[in-house]
Amino acid sequence: PPPYTGVWMGDSKLCAIGVHCGNHITSHGLALNCCTDLTWFQHIVPCGLEGKGVTSLSRELGRHITVHHVLQPFLHSFQEVFDCTLVFTEDPG
Repeated sequence: PPPYTGVWMGDSKLCAIGVHCGNHITSHGLALNCCTDLTWFQHIVPCGLEGKGVTSLSRELGRHITVHHVLQPFLHSFQEVFDCTLVFTEDPG
């Protein structure tokens, strides 16, 4: 939910997205929770957001979803959205 970054399912974060700039270097990335052990999040305040939860594709879909399941569809969608071609030096999956 605005103004929070990431991908949300209601009040639970499904995917974290981040950018860091420092020392003339920019880093960026994302973390999509596929089949993450969500019990670890009970011990912290995820992303520093009080009262918000964390979820995963497996929890939301009610079946086991691995990174292998989502990698190729994600890469395909990334190329479409950003109108680019991804080049790999190794097989990504």
